[in-house]
Amino acid sequence: MSLHAHLVVARPRFRLDIDLTVAPGQVVALLGPNGAGKTTALRALAGLTGLSGGHITLDGAPLHTLAAERRPIGMVFQDYLLFPHLSALDNVAFGPRCHGASKSDARRTAAAWLERVGLTEHARARPRQLSGGQAQRVALARALAIEPRLLLLDEPLAALDARTRLDVRAQLRRHLAAFDGATVLVTHDPLEAMVLADHLVVIENGAIVQQGTPAQVAQRPRTDYVARLVGLNLYRGIATGRQVKIEDVLLSVAEHLDGPAFVAFPPAAVALYRTRPDGTPRNLWQARIEGIERHGDNVRIHLEGPITASADITPAAVAELDLTPGQRIWAAVKATETHAYPA
Repeated sequence: MSLHAHLVVARPRFRLDIDLTVAPGQVVALLGPNGAGKTTALRALAGLTGLSGGHITLDGAPLHTLAAERRPIGMVFQDYLLFPHLSALDNVAFGPRCHGASKSDARRTAAAWLERVGLTEHARARPRQLSGGQAQRVALARALAIEPRLLLLDEPLAALDARTRLDVRAQLRRHLAAFDGATVLVTHDPLEAMVLADHLVVIENGAIVQQGTPAQVAQRPRTDYVARLVGLNLYRGIATGRQVKIEDVLLSVAEHLDGPAFVAFPPAAVALYRTRPDGTPRNLWQARIEGIERHGDNVRIHLEGPITASADITPAAVAELDLTPGQRIWAAVKATETHAYPA
């Protein structure tokens, strides 16, 4: 059995209308810009936001008819929401106690979960005495201690610093792999989604714009948001053979297509020249440098022109070309560096 949900939440200036299917043991990540409806979807699944329409079915039984406290759901909030007056052990024991377990049984269950997440020695500690990573693991243990059939994670790593996030992400991946229920994860972090999820669902303006495995979404973005998410330049045009017309620019591509098409290429594939290069590069246009910023070990150049693009080059190349904002520059991309696919 699995989660099947048609979530409709209507508000005066916003409408969420999406379908979700999550198999047992599967992790589905909801991605999208701020205001897209990700957290609304999660809260609707949890029963914290009422549905305007649709349904939620979990393991063949209707879920949307149950009050939030009666749903077999574990939830990890962005700020964890641990009870500050309770120890780590009693925070984890809280769920089993609410489900009818005796105090001793609930504490035994909690102790077993703290051992699984590596926090046995912190059982007596209160939330203020825990690090961010430790608090996150207590919140996860509390969510799983009730043996839920659906686990909901709302930006579970957002409150952690970069180094702690790296370690906790690896631990979270192991725990999710061992969980046999359905998991829905909301995140803004594409790396987090790629590492933790089996399936990505991208939401914009309350609707699903793209979904698939992480590899499928990364290889074939279908909106500007997804392209930025996976670090690609993306364009939509009309293909004829091995050429795609994008506004007033004709790009040569590696694939043979006809009709509406997307063209994508990474910023690292864009070569820059101060003067028009010798020879006849397949794809060449003149642009203006709109901005320059550090991007990892490289420098990202934002280009305006007949098509807007980003180019990643080395700091040495920036110095050699003497690049400055507002400067006119030539940009080129080889046809073999492009990826075209039907729109």
